[in-house]
Amino acid sequence: MKEYVELSTLQVSTAASLILVNAVISLALRLRLERSLLIASVRTILQLLLIGLVLHWVFQVEEIVVVISLLAIMTGIAGYTAFTRTSHAYAGMLLDSMVAVWASSWFVLAFAMVAVLQGARSWHDPQYAIPLLGMILGNTLNGITLGLAGVLEGFRSGRDQVETLLTLGATRWEAAREVIQKALTTAMTPIINSMMVVGIVSLPGMMTGQLLSGVEPIQAVKYQIVIMFLIASATALGSVGVVLLAYRRLFSRQHQFRYDAIQSRK
Repeated sequence: MKEYVELSTLQVSTAASLILVNAVISLALRLRLERSLLIASVRTILQLLLIGLVLHWVFQVEEIVVVISLLAIMTGIAGYTAFTRTSHAYAGMLLDSMVAVWASSWFVLAFAMVAVLQGARSWHDPQYAIPLLGMILGNTLNGITLGLAGVLEGFRSGRDQVETLLTLGATRWEAAREVIQKALTTAMTPIINSMMVVGIVSLPGMMTGQLLSGVEPIQAVKYQIVIMFLIASATALGSVGVVLLAYRRLFSRQHQFRYDAIQSRK
């Protein structure tokens, strides 16, 4: 196995200097993005250095309480972020978002650690659990956000159709099914598109990182295949979960559409 090139501070700084290209473009075209670029650059460095120090400590300690706590924090932030990314909301949406993110990502992570990565030292091995959950959460977050936005916008714009179907005797599911189907299609399309072109148009981050660190290409490919299917599964479960939870909140058991429950954030 080839050894990876250990980067010095000077080499990292050299790569970071490329942000000046963005700054020059902003100045030349008067985009006024210089302040945002500076803040984004500083945050990138500080955030990554911080998580690097945290992971270094966690990998050394390997205490189950520490690992689970970090995983829980990551999941909580993802659930809250999904909740904040939509232009409309309803009472209980934060809880629905948290439940969908938590259930889907942790189920898939548990499956990976127990059934797939049987060579790991333990089911909570931080070397595998933390990076895997991070990748799963990033994609599940996008799916849940798109699912929530799609179902809320669908019910808002399709209010007349939904209420007409209910008036004609349709059940709440029959009235909402088309909106739910469109929302889930929107939520799952990005991961399907990624799977269509992976390895041809793009080399995913995990595979690229392993190749740079000297892992044999075939092993890197195997890991990436595992990751893609874990991500796809978690995205589907999370999207379906949050959309169905929203559906239950917005329709009563008496098949009444609670349109007034949908509120604009503005």
